Amino acid sequence: MDQNNSIFLASPVVRSFGKINWRGFWTLYLAEVKRFYKMRTQALIAPIITTLLFFFIFTLALDGTKEILGDLSFSVFLAPGLIMMSILQSSFANTSSSILVSKVQGNIVDTLMSPLSSIELTAAYVAGGVTRGLLVGFLSTMTISIFVSIHIQHFSIILFYALGASMMLSLLGLIGGIWAKKFDHIAAMTNFIVVPLSFLSGTFYSIDLLPKAWENLVWFNPFFYVIDGFRYGFINRMDGDLWMGILIIVIINSILFTVACKIFAIGYKLKS
Repeated sequence: MDQNNSIFLASPVVRSFGKINWRGFWTLYLAEVKRFYKMRTQALIAPIITTLLFFFIFTLALDGTKEILGDLSFSVFLAPGLIMMSILQSSFANTSSSILVSKVQGNIVDTLMSPLSSIELTAAYVAGGVTRGLLVGFLSTMTISIFVSIHIQHFSIILFYALGASMMLSLLGLIGGIWAKKFDHIAAMTNFIVVPLSFLSGTFYSIDLLPKAWENLVWFNPFFYVIDGFRYGFINRMDGDLWMGILIIVIINSILFTVACKIFAIGYKLKS
């Protein structure tokens, strides 16, 4: 063949993502958001209805107008705890179900083969869980505010604890979803860890009302600190220490994030 008519194939262009693959991160994050939005009745509306049921049951049974802390009515005290509980449970459900469904369907390999580091994978999944948790929390707040007067005292505190709590449960759900082999395992984590810790964390009561032995146990419950701090942002009162709660959230999230990244890096229960 004449050299002038020879065909030269161009070398393939290798895309450079830089230190952080923002496009890949954003794509996975949007996929997570679209996933829970498609089932918005279950993911968004159901938690709000559950929150309202708890609110009505406890306010009717225990007289929501009764003052429990000075001039603070029980319904005003209860509302922030229920909102935070919805954030915690929704964040956990999002990441745990997403990972487990991908494993069961076998398409987790597509995510693992993408040009995303273990840190980027963890961050994208957690961001999806945080988005769902915060959205449920916001909608729950708007709904409950129809029935009880909610006043924001410290917006920055509310935002920090909402973000910290949703991140903590998203990470826990991510690790749980990777560990689980079937949906029964996730249900067990929800029923024996997430729900009990939520109920026994001062959601429905002030720990000052508990016997001393039970009060001492509550201090070892990390859910107590996120609910207590979140409630402080609304009513300007708390049972624990604000900065201790912030420190505990930062430490727990740092540990869980490191563990999740390590699991993705080694492919534990993901590549087999």
